[in-house]
Amino acid sequence: MRASTCQVPHLDDRDHALRDDRSALHFGVLGPLTVGDAEAGEVVAIAPKMRTVLALLVSHADQVVPTSVLIRELWDDSPPASGLRTLQTYILNCRKLLRRLTGLPAAELSGQVLVTQAGGYGFRSHGGPVDWMEYQRLTDRGTRAVAEGDDTRGIRLLDEALALWRGPAFVDVPTGPVLESRRRLFEESRLSAIVALAETRIRAGLHHEVIGHLAALTSEHAFHEGLHAQYMRALALSGRRAQALEVFSTLRTRLVTEIGLEPGYPLQQLQLAILNSHTHDL
Repeated sequence: MRASTCQVPHLDDRDHALRDDRSALHFGVLGPLTVGDAEAGEVVAIAPKMRTVLALLVSHADQVVPTSVLIRELWDDSPPASGLRTLQTYILNCRKLLRRLTGLPAAELSGQVLVTQAGGYGFRSHGGPVDWMEYQRLTDRGTRAVAEGDDTRGIRLLDEALALWRGPAFVDVPTGPVLESRRRLFEESRLSAIVALAETRIRAGLHHEVIGHLAALTSEHAFHEGLHAQYMRALALSGRRAQALEVFSTLRTRLVTEIGLEPGYPLQQLQLAILNSHTHDL
């Protein structure tokens, strides 16, 4: 999740101290777009075009999003003649919204939170917690813990990361090409974290706990071999070898019929291990 999808430059590293007012704000894109008071649970309503602007800036926190990228995201390749002026109005309204929520002076907001810089605009993450950045931090720590052999800590951290998701990313935001690409990037990361968490739980002997969740996910993501592999492992280790092999057969039929491809080598090896009752290879 580290690569930017619109190749935007990073904001400069000016380190100004903000008032503590900002700490009450939270910004969420992993589900409906939310901007509000984290302690009071207040979430404010935002007009559709403003949601697009704010979502694009927050999802590229600490980077400069060029004006041209924002305009294309809002109007594709057919911006109105007043597009630049309208974008400036959206930015102004976003700053007014943040000012109302934080009580920060306009100059402080425009200079340190939602900034104008280098031919574009940028949101600085010290303006308040951002869910996707916290998700990334937790998944990085969880993955590292698993790699170091601390499965218990890895499970806890990956669980915390995935709990930040409230639905599909940007689900209520009108998206253009950049946000759509960002949405796919976030979703791929979420599925990778789910696979890593399931694999770790299975290794820890918790295979019974993951079967129901993986059954639903493999139905939703019918071609995802990583999810199917963990589902097959969990079933086989629970004594349900026939069902595990049926999962493989159904996936193989779907792949061959609809895409013209056989399952990947790791999945074929897993099927062979289950057929031969080699549980040590699972």
